[in-house]
This record gives sequence, C-alpha cells and structure tokens, in this order.
Amino acid sequence: MRFLSVCSGMEAASVAWEPLGWKAVGLSEIEPFPCAVLAHRFPNTPNYGSLTEYQSWPLSIGDVDLLCGGTPCQSYSVAGKRGGLNDPRGQLMLSFLDLAAKLQPKWILWENVPGVLSSGQPCGADFATFLQGLVERGYGWAYRVLDAQYVGRCGMHSQGSGWDAVPQRRRRVFVVACRGTGGWESAASVLLKPESLCWHPAPRRKKGQATAADAGAGFEAGSPIAFRKSKRAKSTTDNETWVVADASNTLNNFDLGDTRTTHAVVGAVYENHAQDSRITGPLDVAPTVAAKFGTGGGNVPLVGAMAVRRLTPTECERLQGFPDNWSQIPWKGKPADQCPDGPRYKCAGNSMAVPVMRWIGEQIARVELSLNNPTK
Repeated sequence: MRFLSVCSGMEAASVAWEPLGWKAVGLSEIEPFPCAVLAHRFPNTPNYGSLTEYQSWPLSIGDVDLLCGGTPCQSYSVAGKRGGLNDPRGQLMLSFLDLAAKLQPKWILWENVPGVLSSGQPCGADFATFLQGLVERGYGWAYRVLDAQYVGRCGMHSQGSGWDAVPQRRRRVFVVACRGTGGWESAASVLLKPESLCWHPAPRRKKGQATAADAGAGFEAGSPIAFRKSKRAKSTTDNETWVVADASNTLNNFDLGDTRTTHAVVGAVYENHAQDSRITGPLDVAPTVAAKFGTGGGNVPLVGAMAVRRLTPTECERLQGFPDNWSQIPWKGKPADQCPDGPRYKCAGNSMAVPVMRWIGEQIARVELSLNNPTK
C-alpha cells in the first residue's frame, strides 16, 4: 500500500504502518521542528510542505493508494474559539478534499477531535461539509470515535493487533472512506467490527489494568507520599507549587478539601490542573497528551511515589505509542542530547496515537484482502 501522509507532525502513520510493509510516497509538514524530525527519521521520503500548495506537488492519479492526515484541530476543539471553517486552519479540511480529488486514491483516512462533530452552524455543519465533500468526490464513508486507551492488544480491539493499547485517554474522530461502488460498505467494514454491529462489544478493561505505569520507567506506583503547597492556599486561582512534605502545612480555615487545599497524598497517577492546582485521581490512564505540555498547560499528571512532576517528553512519546526519544533529534546546531523539551512536547501532543493507526491499517489490509480474494 502506497500512502501519502499530510499534516504529518512526527509521523504516526509511517511508524504504525511500516510493519505492514506499506510505503510513504510523501509527507506534508510546515512547522520547523516536526520538519526536522521527519528529515531525521525519514531522510529518503520527500516532504512536500504546505497542504495549500498541493497543486504543485509532483503526484498524480495512480501514485497513491491511501491518503491520510489529521488536519489542524484548533478551530474545531471545544478548548478553542471554534472558528471552524471560518478559520484558515479549519479550511485545510477543504484542501484535504481537493487533494483527494486530484489524486483519487482508493482509500482515505482523516482524523480530528470530537469537537468537529458539533462545529459550525447549524450544529455539526462543518463535519457534514466534509462528509458531503467525500461523496461528491466519489467516496463512500464511515466514521467512528476511537479512544486510544482501548485500541490495541490490551484493549477492546485486540483481535488481529500486535500493538498494546496506550494508557492514555485520547478520543478522536476517524473517518475512513473508500472510492467507488460499495465504498461505504468497505469503509464500514474497517471501522465497525462484526461484534459491535451485533451488540456484543468486547468486555471493558478491568479497573487498574494497563495503567499509566505501563508507559515505562518513570511511572512507578508505590507507597503513598504526602505533598504540600509551598504557599498557603488563598484562592481558587493561585497557581501554587506542590512539594514533597516532611510535615503538613498548618491546618487552617482555607483547607476545605477543594481547590484551596494545601495538602495532598499521592501514590499513583493523578491529574493536576495547572490553572488552580486542583488534583483529581487516582487515574487508570494518563490524561490526554496535549501540545501545551511542558509550557505550564493543564492536564499535567502528578506522579508518585517520589515527587510531583510533569511527564517527560519520552513518557509522552510512549503514551502516543512511539519509540523512546523519537523526537530527540539534532536541532539548531546542537546534538540530539541537547534537544529542547518544548517542541518535543508539542510534537507528541499534536500526533495521532500509533496503536490506533496500526489497528486501522490492519483493518484496511484485511478488507483489501477480502476485496481482492472474494473467496477468502
């Protein structure tokens, strides 16, 4: 299978599909650091640059079997201003459709945040525009919201997958489209497995199974550790720092057990909301890896048993299913071991989860085999 990956980031598609023997004929990325990651990891695969310039790319009908990409989500996310198709970033959805019209690949895979389902006026108009655009270009489609914590060998889609589900809650919309007569049936066969159509879903993962400890070294559960705020709790907005406690803070009338508390006990993975120091947990899985990790953004887990700290870039890569230090590259004249953390966090947060992409690729391969060999 020859595929073209656009809005590539640090390229989950190639990592996921290399074991299937699939080959990327090209990539598309414009951000400087992800471009450097692509050049370092895939030196023989061309990066065609901006998706808006697809007309100049040296590709034509017959060069690509599958087009994949997750166009920018910021304009659709409920965490943003939700400009939708009025935002230039959101309009890349339309460029993606036009690229599909130019190349006419048999398969399309598109990913975005769940907020795209309700973006636009009336509610959901932007997503409807995308789906209608697929139909107008000759594709039948199916879509599904998949959560990375359940997709893989340890998750609800275990059959046929050799990849572990990552211990991260990460819900994303995936659209699979297939060109030609019966395309919608082929697309549905990829995303909707028979047991789910018959109302026999796989059993839910048991509580505590496949926790964030599975992400590797650094996620260590142990005896509960006491923490205290280094400043007294004063309000719901003070951005206070948690430190290991030899003794508790003085009890006072601000300690109501909510956002103003000065005490915490941590022995597992918790979630720290940076804007007000709230702690929630313990969690079975890590919160969604976000591009703002490492910059003071929210959803930064607290990790026991030794200290309260952020996830490291390597841990974020593991939570997305990448090999360790995938984004640790030579950068701005400095060696890889001096690569800054900030752009690595952003790369991880903007990526797709590798096991989810691997599972979808396996399902496409399975459907392709059945189409080419109807008796099997």
